[in-house]
Amino acid sequence: MRLLLIVFLLLASAAAQAQRFPSRPITMIVPYAPGGSADVVARPFTTEMAKVLGENVVVELRPGAGGNIGAEYVAKSARADGYTILLASLSLATNVSLMKLPFDPRRDLAPIGGICTFPNVLVVSTDDPARSLKDIIERAREEPGKLTYGSSGPGTSSHLAGELLAAAANIQLVHVPYKGSGAVHPDLIARRLTMLFDLMGSASGHIKGGQVKPLASTGARRAAALAEVPTFAESGFPGFEFGAWLGLFAPAETPKDALGRLEEATLKAIATPEMKTRLAQMGGEPIPARAADFGKFFNQDVERYARLVREGKVKPIQ
Repeated sequence: MRLLLIVFLLLASAAAQAQRFPSRPITMIVPYAPGGSADVVARPFTTEMAKVLGENVVVELRPGAGGNIGAEYVAKSARADGYTILLASLSLATNVSLMKLPFDPRRDLAPIGGICTFPNVLVVSTDDPARSLKDIIERAREEPGKLTYGSSGPGTSSHLAGELLAAAANIQLVHVPYKGSGAVHPDLIARRLTMLFDLMGSASGHIKGGQVKPLASTGARRAAALAEVPTFAESGFPGFEFGAWLGLFAPAETPKDALGRLEEATLKAIATPEMKTRLAQMGGEPIPARAADFGKFFNQDVERYARLVREGKVKPIQ
């Protein structure tokens, strides 16, 4: 009888713990450098998420290899119990085709939900004669292979956006990679480069300072911070949408009840006035937040960039 009582109490305790997930702090792995957009978003987001969950959500930075070090840790090493989650970005989708990964995010990770996307804005030097995206396209067709665009490195959002534009407009552009975004702006301003796809937050200071001028944004709608700048769709390229998104994943075998709780916490955290204000200040736009919708969104992005590699538009990174 005593043994049966002990077994019953253990089962009851386990059931109670399962019902009150989380019962201890959650670790959010951010696989990028401190101070970047992912880190800047993660800090207020974890604060809001913790309020919903009733437990702390702790940010742990694990940068390196384009986000692969932290992503691999969550995919292959972290316990699948809901207490370790991954804040991933666009690179998780692009690296499937650009690099030889020791894991497959489509198999080894489960989507929790999307947070936001940061559209890019196409900018040129203030001294450039182009006044619109149409002007740049026409010049590229008149001088094939002469116009250049900078990026913060191979496989980054600024690189891929340029390749998508070249494919959509059927033009030839020369990619000039740099080691980080900070090195690109001086050459762009001095017109040693023709153009740059830049994040809204990064470009806004140079735009306000009169050093560069925006031609078009890659969002689905005009950005509140740059309301006078048309979208690519408005500039003659319907369906041309691009952004460096952020979203949450967990190890693939994470229990469904934990995933559901994390999904709901994500939805509620995004909807808070604090997060809405912070994301708007950074030029962020919403993306599919529900786990199922975000999973489809992610898989579509994987295929989108895999197609660029198959067509030879982007070379895999050795």
